[in-house]
Amino acid sequence: MKNSKVEKYCLLFTIFIFGSFIGFILENFYVIIIKNGYLLRRSLIYEPLIPIYGIGALTMYFLLKIKQKENKYLILKIFIIGFIAGSTVEYICSYMQQNIFGTISWDYSKKMFNLNGRINLFHSILWGLLGILFYYLILPMIEQINIKSKKVKVLLVIISCIFVIDCTISALACYRQKERRENSIASNKIEVLLDKHYPDEFLNKVYNHARIPKN
Repeated sequence: MKNSKVEKYCLLFTIFIFGSFIGFILENFYVIIIKNGYLLRRSLIYEPLIPIYGIGALTMYFLLKIKQKENKYLILKIFIIGFIAGSTVEYICSYMQQNIFGTISWDYSKKMFNLNGRINLFHSILWGLLGILFYYLILPMIEQINIKSKKVKVLLVIISCIFVIDCTISALACYRQKERRENSIASNKIEVLLDKHYPDEFLNKVYNHARIPKN
C-alpha cells in the first residue's frame, strides 16, 4: 500500500515537472523565435520551470483519467478539456499572483475576447492544443518511465526536495519584494537575508515579465 502511494506520487510529480519544463521551453521559443525577444525567466528563481504548465498538465491528467475510449470525437474532447482547464488554471494563477505578490506576468486586456485581462480566446485555444500535445505525446513519454524503479524513486524524491526549497525561496523573495514596495523595513533575520540575497535588481531579471498592475 505504501509503495503504491509512493509510485502514485512519483507519477504525479513527474507529470508536473514535465509540464512545467516543457512550458518553460515553449514560452522561450515563442518569445525568442516568434517575437524576436530575449530569454524569458517567468519561472522559479533557480529552476527552469513554469509551474502553471505543470498544474495544467496535472489538471488534464485527472480530467482525462488517462484512459479514453478511442473514437472520432476524442481529439475534440481533449481540445475542449484543455481549453477549459488551461484557461481556468491561467485565470486562477494570475489572480493569486496579483493578490499575493502584487504583480502580474501577463495582461490580455488589449486583446480581443479577454476576461479581466487574465485570459483570452487566443491563448485558451493554445491551451486546447497543448491538451492534445499532452495526451498524444507527453503522457506516452511519461508512461515509459519505470516509476517502480528504486533509483527513479530516489531521484524523484531528491528533485522534489529541491523543488520545494526553490518554491519556498521564490515565494518568500517575491513576497518580500512586495513588502519593500510598500516601504516595509526588514523586521527579522529572514527578511534581512532576503533583502541581501534577493534584491529588486536580481528579481527583476529573474521575473523579467512581471509588472505592477495599474490601478
